[in-house]
Amino acid sequence: MNAANVSLINALLLIILPLFGYFLSDNPSSTAFIPVGFGVVIAAMNPGIRKHNKVIAHIAVLITLLVFGALFAPLMSAFKRGDTAAVIRVSLMLFSSLWAMMMFIKSFIDARKARKAAEAESE
Repeated sequence: MNAANVSLINALLLIILPLFGYFLSDNPSSTAFIPVGFGVVIAAMNPGIRKHNKVIAHIAVLITLLVFGALFAPLMSAFKRGDTAAVIRVSLMLFSSLWAMMMFIKSFIDARKARKAAEAESE
């Protein structure tokens, strides 16, 4: 899997999982739409990521990192409430965000190695 595919999976999970939580909850909170918004933004960036646009990829990583950090508060709240379904949903979003960040970092490292190899060949 490449970074673009993993980022798209992450975006879809950020969209779908909170919507499930919102619509299946007895007392839904509008804060469930926050990861949905970030998921939509990340999904919108996917064509640029696929075209190896460095600026878009770096912005997507930054947004993914922000989402990753922001998901810890809802996870702790879900634990305190004893809401197993919410713990699972938020954990899945956390793991998919972490996976996306790791794949982006790997792709950045691979691109740097390829660029250095191309420079070495041209000398």
